[in-house]
Amino acid sequence: MRVLIAPDCFGGTLTAPEAAEAIAAGWRGGAPDDQLTLCPLADGGPGFVGVLYAALGGRLRHKSVSGPLGSYVDAVWLEHEGTAYVECAQACGLALVEKGDRDALAATTLGVGEMVRQALDSGVHTIVVGLGGSATTDGGAGLFRALGAVPVGADGEPLAAGGGPLVDVVRLEGRVDLGDVKLVAASDVENPLLGKDGAARVFAPQKGADDLAVRRLEKSLTRWADVLAEVAGKDIRDEAGAGAAGGLGAALIALGAEVESGAGMVRRLTGLDTALADAQLVITGEGSFDFQSLRGKLVTRVAGAAAERGLPCVVLAGQVSVGRRRAAAAGVDYAYSVAEHVGSAEASLADPAGTLTDLAKHVSAQWSR
Repeated sequence: MRVLIAPDCFGGTLTAPEAAEAIAAGWRGGAPDDQLTLCPLADGGPGFVGVLYAALGGRLRHKSVSGPLGSYVDAVWLEHEGTAYVECAQACGLALVEKGDRDALAATTLGVGEMVRQALDSGVHTIVVGLGGSATTDGGAGLFRALGAVPVGADGEPLAAGGGPLVDVVRLEGRVDLGDVKLVAASDVENPLLGKDGAARVFAPQKGADDLAVRRLEKSLTRWADVLAEVAGKDIRDEAGAGAAGGLGAALIALGAEVESGAGMVRRLTGLDTALADAQLVITGEGSFDFQSLRGKLVTRVAGAAAERGLPCVVLAGQVSVGRRRAAAAGVDYAYSVAEHVGSAEASLADPAGTLTDLAKHVSAQWSR
């Protein structure tokens, strides 16, 4: 049987390539005669650069940049044939902050801007910024600061970093000059900047914001949207994807970025469609298969592509909270939980690769023929 293994990363536990290898190891143990093709995937979030480097090659550029809360972190971006692929999670990712230290009011995208600045200086013609997995809700104000346009208050003084201080923003001091470089925002989040589906209300709570902080961030981003409208020459607060990565999407859109599906880009660049054409069964997966997965995240895009070809698709996930009917509507034939298989989430997290391998071996006995 020809099996395509095409997972996303598993939260902060396994990269997409690591997850693919773990699934393949288990599958080989249970169905050694099957032909396996590994195609680790990503949307614009964590793992975006690693997956593209594995598929395309190119040159990895390393840079020490400002992390989400100020301390420096080691970040990597990819240069390939005149295009820079930047993963925002490398510089402002939620995984870079301990859970007890998360601060949605103070976290900044400054480091993302520092990577973009390096890419501009390298002479590329296109910069793709992958969005997702951020610890920030600063609307991309840190990105602007790194590129030469500083948010200031009514007194003309620069504001402190983070989304919280933007409640006092009145304008930008300086401007961003991208020259002739094309900017692309790679994201599968369609949320607007503001409102009930916006960056603050939907995503800030998981970044450490309580109700009071969420209300402050909503006010901050409302003020910031007015400033971005001046940059863009139009109101961009309701643009699809503006709320991605804590509003970093809005900043990129204001700078003229074209918004493209991160999963769709990876699908095209990794040759997923070619691999699907030769498969008889598709295995995908992620850390948590939940309601957010059904809103265009990578696993459901893989499942949809499989369904278009009449191929069965199975999801292996750390945890599963999507019912079978809703999963089937997304093209998923069955979803298996590692936590359920080994007895608890704690047990699965204690050995992420080993427990995923064990689940894959178990599943192979049911699906291989």
